[in-house]
Amino acid sequence: MEPDQTQATWLLFLAQLPSSPSSARVAVWRRMRTVGATSVLNGTWVLPHTAAHARVFEELLGLVQKHRGSGFVLSVSESAPETDAAIVARFRADRSREYDELAERCTAFLTELRKETQAGKFIFAELEEGEQDLEKLVRWLGKIQRRDFFPDDRQTEAISTVERCRRALEDFSRAVYEAEEVQQPAGPGAIWPDQAAVGPGLRLTTDFPGQRAQA
Repeated sequence: MEPDQTQATWLLFLAQLPSSPSSARVAVWRRMRTVGATSVLNGTWVLPHTAAHARVFEELLGLVQKHRGSGFVLSVSESAPETDAAIVARFRADRSREYDELAERCTAFLTELRKETQAGKFIFAELEEGEQDLEKLVRWLGKIQRRDFFPDDRQTEAISTVERCRRALEDFSRAVYEAEEVQQPAGPGAIWPDQAAVGPGLRLTTDFPGQRAQA
């Protein structure tokens, strides 16, 4: 989501909840993680100012108040450049950790394909498992991208890594069809989910089968 340049630069969510029960705290934390908010102080979260983010914070404020807590949603129209830089750095650090996890899973995916290739295990069961794992990687990348408000080289690297996984599975798929002596279907195959399955906001290279670049 692009920040609203005509209004405040940041939205702040400040909340205080009773220590018990912990369910409300967990619910707030999970929702914040999902939308990509970053924590700057204990009980204080930040998002770029957008109408959608304002709605999320208002909804969470209602949840806090429902559980006998207190909170505020504040907009910040001006802040020092060093403050902005520090907040952006926190957002990027959060996404960097997520991209690290994705890279580890991609490495495991490629390692497994190499192992099956070296063993000559070219069977449809392995291909189907690979297709399912690749789809999970694509969906995961899409989720990270949707909350990557200040993309840098890490996003480009992640897209490239998932593309390597896609190409590796494509090569494995051809080997499976050859080993099984079955003609491989022409055109975009099932090894890459369509855009509707991935969801909006996913910006991938345009040469992926069945994909359209997202602006």
